[in-house]
Amino acid sequence: MRAARIERGLSQAELAEAAGLTRQAVYAIESHRYLPNVTIALRLAHSLGRRVEDLFGLDAAGTVVDGELFGGRQGPSSSPRAKVWWVGDRTLVLPIASLGAGLTYSTPADGLILGPVVGPGRTRRVRVQLLQDARVLRQQVVVAGCDPAIQLVAERLRQHREPASLLGWPMGSTAAVEALKRGEVHVAGLHVVDPRSGEANLPFVRRHLRDQAVTLVTFAAWEAGLLVKAGNPKAIRGPGDLARKDVRLVNREEGSGARLLLDQRLKAEGIDVALVRGYTHIVSSHLDVGRRVAESDADVGVGVESIARLLGLGFVPLQTERFDLVIPSAFLTGHPGVGRLLEALVSREVRAEIEALGGYSTRETGKVVNQGPAGPRPRR
Repeated sequence: MRAARIERGLSQAELAEAAGLTRQAVYAIESHRYLPNVTIALRLAHSLGRRVEDLFGLDAAGTVVDGELFGGRQGPSSSPRAKVWWVGDRTLVLPIASLGAGLTYSTPADGLILGPVVGPGRTRRVRVQLLQDARVLRQQVVVAGCDPAIQLVAERLRQHREPASLLGWPMGSTAAVEALKRGEVHVAGLHVVDPRSGEANLPFVRRHLRDQAVTLVTFAAWEAGLLVKAGNPKAIRGPGDLARKDVRLVNREEGSGARLLLDQRLKAEGIDVALVRGYTHIVSSHLDVGRRVAESDADVGVGVESIARLLGLGFVPLQTERFDLVIPSAFLTGHPGVGRLLEALVSREVRAEIEALGGYSTRETGKVVNQGPAGPRPRR
């Protein structure tokens, strides 16, 4: 594209004006920072008097790469569709089916798993044929966490003036922070209130990440509580009712923010978890909790108010929580996709859409909670 622009005697600014883009977007395309979508590619081709295929040959698409496999071993009957991303020098591969049924058909694949890489000690590595340009995939941002609203940010990020892609990898707060610690994701989302101080997230991050330089940025605040059937037919008023024999719980996995909240409240009520029917009935997301209650597989579960509204459930509030994004500080300037994620997050459109879900507050969205080493709080 750069060669075609120079041949026509156009500056980047002139081409941008002709195609209805920003100069920054033209620069990003010419420097291989991203590939344009079909509409933009057609406009650029028209402005330059060329065919799209003359300007944007996907030489890096179809490339075969080796990567570390997550989400279970790839069996012969498994779907080969996968997400691919880079963290530093590591190439990471996640079968899309591992994201759960709700995301399997709505998440585009970055590549197709061809098979395992044979060799001693490499049973967790696979070979992948890319469906997108590897230079574009290197800008993909992977956010581990359990807030379903992250998908709204992903969509806005695709519409950014310099588009980037975002993968929300559903998992509980502890698992998300541990994945960040192991260098498997770019961002971890968590919502954990310290039972001693009542402080949100930062004490948890200090314990788990210690001296790692990270920045905490607030995504939103939400109401956490008990999801119950519409009309609350079993008159569940709080955690104390979960020990009743006529109440069945659906629970979250150990280490999730919802599970930590439940355990804290049961302990405060003096309730042994062995007395709670369904305590070992585990699902992996707020949405799954809501679905089990809506489908009468359970009477109650800990979740967020937005899910109750979505599914027409009753809601018994327990506490307001802050959902923060934990970002290695080096990524703030060293990974272009992370910067675009934060720009999209604080945009008026994203904040308005999150608020419209109900049960969310974006009053502090984008606020930097902590920047620097996550280690112990300095003594005063």
